[in-house]
Formats: sequence, C-alpha cells, structure tokens
Amino acid sequence: MTPDWHAEPVALRHYVAGRIDEAGAASIEAHIPSCWRCRRSVATLIGLGPMAAPLSRIWGGIEERTDPVRRGAIERLVVRVGLPEHIARLLAATRSLRLSWFAAMSIALGFAALAAHGSTDGLLLFLIVAPLVPLAGVAAAYGPGVDPAYEVGLAAPMRSFRLLLIRSVAVLAASITLAAAAALTLPHLDWAAAAWLVPSLALTLVTLALSTYVSSLRAAVGVAGGWVAAVLVTESLSRARLAAFRGIGQLAFVIVALVAAAILANRRDAIDRRSA
Repeated sequence: MTPDWHAEPVALRHYVAGRIDEAGAASIEAHIPSCWRCRRSVATLIGLGPMAAPLSRIWGGIEERTDPVRRGAIERLVVRVGLPEHIARLLAATRSLRLSWFAAMSIALGFAALAAHGSTDGLLLFLIVAPLVPLAGVAAAYGPGVDPAYEVGLAAPMRSFRLLLIRSVAVLAASITLAAAAALTLPHLDWAAAAWLVPSLALTLVTLALSTYVSSLRAAVGVAGGWVAAVLVTESLSRARLAAFRGIGQLAFVIVALVAAAILANRRDAIDRRSA
C-alpha cells in the first residue's frame, strides 16, 4: 500500500459490515492509520450502519471509566471546606453521610419530636432517640459488613484508625446538627432541649472504644441497648422527671466520655491490626 492508495468504497462497506475476508480486512486496517480520508469514510459508514449503537455503548463505557468521577454533594462540600480530595472521596463513600441515611434519621427524629408535643413521656422519647442518631451513624461509618468501601479504605494511604476518626467526626458533626435542628421544634426550648448532647458524645466514644474489641456494629447494638435500659430504669426509680439527663447524669456522661476517649487512644493500634 502506498500513501496515494485509497480503499474502494465497496471494500470499506464490506469491512464495516464484517463481510470482508481476513486478507482484505488486514489490508484496510494496515492502511487507515495513515490515511485520514479512509478513516473518515470508515467513521461515516460506522455511524450510519448497524454497528453505531454497539459502538456508542462501548464508547460510553470507556468514557465512564476514563473521565474524572463526578463529585457528589458531600464530596464537593468537603473539598470546598479545604480538605484534601482523597479524604473527600473517602468521606463521600461513607454510608451514613448519604442523603438516604439523613432522610431516615430525619424521619425518626421527626416522630420523636412530634411525640414530645403530646406528653412528657414524648420528651423522654426524644431524649432517648436523639443520642442514638450519631451512634448509629458512627456504627455504619467504617468496618467490614457495614461499609461498602471497606476494602478500598484498607488500600488508602492512611491508617485505619485515622480513617475511622475522620469519618466518625464527620458523621458526628452531621448527626448532631440534624438532632439539634429537631430539638428546635420541641414545645419548650429549655435545658431539656439540649440534654441529649453530652450523652450523644459519650455514647459515640463508648462505641468507638468498644469497636477496638469487637465489630463496630456489635458495639453500637450493645451500647444502644444499654442506653435505653439505663434511661428507663433511672426514670422508673427516680422521683425527679428526666433524672438521667439532669446534673448528676450529665456529669456521669462526661466521666464516661473521658474514660472511653482514653481507652480509644490507648487501643488505637487494635483497629489497624484487625484491618491488616
């Protein structure tokens, strides 16, 4: 073949339709890389022929894999705040930072807030449910069986403990903001409207500390069950209304949070060893 040679239109049509012999196909394929005119003819024939739709799907798949991944709302927000892109991508993969998760938690808090308008027992229900929102979010933030990007996180250039803390802080901040917004709808904006905040921090830290021994899901289930039981028992035994959320109870939660934080800091390598 010489640069002045061009494939016959009939041969090109047979080539595109797959009705050409092996020798003819090899000749055309050897020629068209150096001949723009024949390349244009082949492209035109493919665009008009039966191969147009399959090739379009193939090209779409190539673009999907080679083009930069489109950032979601969470990822764009994190990058805008100033965090590195790799951390933003790891946060975007967190299940408990998705809109569907926030919608479910909003519904739970909404029902609890509505119950608070009906009776004093409804306010107790809200104070029980509000700390469970960040607890559930942290439990679903990282770990095998709950995190769809767990294996990807293991390959990330950071320790598993650091990744757990980054996701937990993000989930905790988002969940507390959600619970605070629900608290603003309570019928009386007094001390009780914020009485869930310290317990939220304590329960989250206890869950993280226990996750150095068992899976985060088991830790969260155990802590949630213990929390509900402790509040109900305290309420039934005490003469004071909302006894678990008053001064002594708040002090107890602060102490529990400090102890849990110390255990978590002391056993941070356990999470890395488990993930290795």
